[in-house]
Amino acid sequence: MATTPAATTPAATTPATATRARPTATGPAVRLVQVRRTYPDGDGVVEALAGVSLDLEPGSFTAIMGPSGSGKSTLLNCAAGLDTPTSGSVVIGGTDLTTLRPDDVTRLRRDRIGFVFQAYNLIAHLSVAENIALPSLLGGHEPDEELRRYLVHAVGLAGLENRLPGELSGGQAQRVAIARALVTRPAAVFADEPTGALDSHTGAQVLHVLRTTAAALGQTLVLVTHDPHVAAVAQWVLFLADGRLAGSLESPTADQITARMSELGR
Repeated sequence: MATTPAATTPAATTPATATRARPTATGPAVRLVQVRRTYPDGDGVVEALAGVSLDLEPGSFTAIMGPSGSGKSTLLNCAAGLDTPTSGSVVIGGTDLTTLRPDDVTRLRRDRIGFVFQAYNLIAHLSVAENIALPSLLGGHEPDEELRRYLVHAVGLAGLENRLPGELSGGQAQRVAIARALVTRPAAVFADEPTGALDSHTGAQVLHVLRTTAAALGQTLVLVTHDPHVAAVAQWVLFLADGRLAGSLESPTADQITARMSELGR
């Protein structure tokens, strides 16, 4: 997967509703301040994150890499409100998640955060169209039909809206998951190994869809990956080691990323 292929579907025109009611950004889209996350381990604790601080600018695309056990997924889950830090703060669009009640975090996550899972997490008995609309329906409002149609087209699912997840290929299922993550117009989109379960060609196509669609909608994209070729598409690559930030690279090549990962693995 040395290169990202060109889009395989006709260009979709970004709907006006995609940017409707988006607040003007006056600070980082995602901010972590001294975030620690520990887990019980017998009589002691395991420190998955050891005081991570970072700012991610609105509309940026950042990849997170590190050796196994470095804290990548924990960082992503804390930043996306799926896990609660032991200490420190997580701020999304000016709102500190760590000061909110659990119900309020759930609502904020549903309305302002998108998440793409490696395992897709589609609802088996719902159609493609219904899976995409689900976050809006759970939020108690009808999905934006103009935006939903745009996303279906943008991710290459036109004509497949009535299919069930069991009738889709892995690449198609991940495209549904991407459209579902974007349909509420979230300010930030997090993706945990979104190409990890796909072959290299399909993974490159899915990455292209995720990157270009999030960029068209002005969304901040944060992606965890183990693949240097995937990370090389990002504007920034952040490296973790032992729960701590271990450097960054701006617009690196896959070879530069591989070299840095080799250094961290020594």
